[in-house]
Amino acid sequence: MLPDRHRNKVELAWLVKEYSEGKKSMNTHELLSRYSAKELDFSEVSLHRATLKGANLTRINLTRADLSDADLSGADLSGACLQQANLTDAELNSSNLVGANLIEVNLIGAELIEADLSSADLSGADLRCANLHKANLSGANLTDVDLNGTDLSGANLTNAKLAGTDLSVADLVGANMKGCNLNKGERKKAGTSHHWVTWTGS
Repeated sequence: MLPDRHRNKVELAWLVKEYSEGKKSMNTHELLSRYSAKELDFSEVSLHRATLKGANLTRINLTRADLSDADLSGADLSGACLQQANLTDAELNSSNLVGANLIEVNLIGAELIEADLSSADLSGADLRCANLHKANLSGANLTDVDLNGTDLSGANLTNAKLAGTDLSVADLVGANMKGCNLNKGERKKAGTSHHWVTWTGS
């Protein structure tokens, strides 16, 4: 039985206290102003609950940034680097993440309905309880991804790399999996966190 995606079924516990310490807090205006001035490196900044709906942030570097609860719906993040970023409960519906670096990203409980993640690298990502209904994941790298409770119904997974990923714990109703690479690999134990949180739901 899949775990409930509701918040009361997900208990988040930071494993490394230092992660939230020492990060530069930045508001939306400052980020957009500096980005418009051609600055791209915003690694390890704190943008908790930031409103960046529809923003153009192509090729931005947000490595290990805190974007938990942020609103990035409709944002253009194509080619962006979000490696090991915290996007817990973030809104990314209809966002453009084509070719983005999402290696070991935390997307627990995030909303990515109809998001375009084609050719994105999500290897080692934590997508527990994320909603990717009708998302485009064609050609994406989903190697060793935690999909426990993930909604992938109606998603496009054509030619995606899924080695080492347990699909039995995700909702794949109506998903297009033509040409998927399902070669077996060394799968990470279900329920084990990738750097950020522990899963204590049922």
